[in-house]
Amino acid sequence: MTHILFQLIILTIGFVLLIKGADFFVKGASAIARRFHVPQLIIGLTVVAMGTSAPEAAVSIGAAVSGNADITIGNVLGSNVMNVLVVLSMTAAVAPIAVDKKAVRFDLPIVLGVTILLVALGMFGHAVDRWEAIVLLAIFIAYMIRLFFDAKDSKDQAELELEESRPTWGQGNGWTYLMTLTGLVMIVIGSKATVYGATQIALELGVSQRIIGLTIVAFGTSLPELVTSVIAARRGEAGLAIGNIIGSNIFNILFVTGITAMITPIAFRPDFLFDGIVAFASAALLWIFAWRMRRLNRICGAVMLAGYAAYFIYLLQ
Repeated sequence: MTHILFQLIILTIGFVLLIKGADFFVKGASAIARRFHVPQLIIGLTVVAMGTSAPEAAVSIGAAVSGNADITIGNVLGSNVMNVLVVLSMTAAVAPIAVDKKAVRFDLPIVLGVTILLVALGMFGHAVDRWEAIVLLAIFIAYMIRLFFDAKDSKDQAELELEESRPTWGQGNGWTYLMTLTGLVMIVIGSKATVYGATQIALELGVSQRIIGLTIVAFGTSLPELVTSVIAARRGEAGLAIGNIIGSNIFNILFVTGITAMITPIAFRPDFLFDGIVAFASAALLWIFAWRMRRLNRICGAVMLAGYAAYFIYLLQ
């Protein structure tokens, strides 16, 4: 009992560091990016998405170094499912989220494609090895290059956004950079504390590692996305909210899995096939809502949250 209480304290500290770290990082990174006239959607797809996905990266890379890379696939797929079905549904409950046409035509199909690719690579040979990691990282680099040229093409739009909402946080460059770095460090430390505490508690209760990765770890590492997207929705920054989730899901599959598999091959157990199907189905549901309605409202959010409830019940069986 004393051991579990100690782990609960660690878990709480980890959550606090995650939330506050994400807040610092996102505010600082957004202020820096806007100074370079980067549009809202691009900020969400790159700077904010990478920052809020830092916990997934820290957890997976740390697990690979310590010889426990098996948790990576569950962490990535679980986080991606949670990002769409829980984070976006809760964000849509706060305020309707408009979806950019570019996200519908290009970025969401990319999420669908790389999800299929990850499952296919994992099923072939029952692992994601270093050669397959190179493929994932090459696609990630190509995607980032495409976003770089998009940012250049959207300079006029970005300048308009800049005039409409200039950042008021961290006016001094030095202070902004310091708080951005501090936020990132807090995210990494918080993710480690959260995962360690949650994993130890789950193991004490006899929960399997697959369930731990798909639920507890996925929720803990998705907290930055949740906080960031809800805050963005409340501020009326729809591009930041939707770009954060799309970018995080792409980053998780291509970069997090790719870097982890470069360190050591990642086993892909047969159970992960179903989880991969759920991750694809949730992304497809998001794409359908975005394509037909151009926005996510509370009804969309309720449908997505019901989908996650069904998935969670299946995991507990």
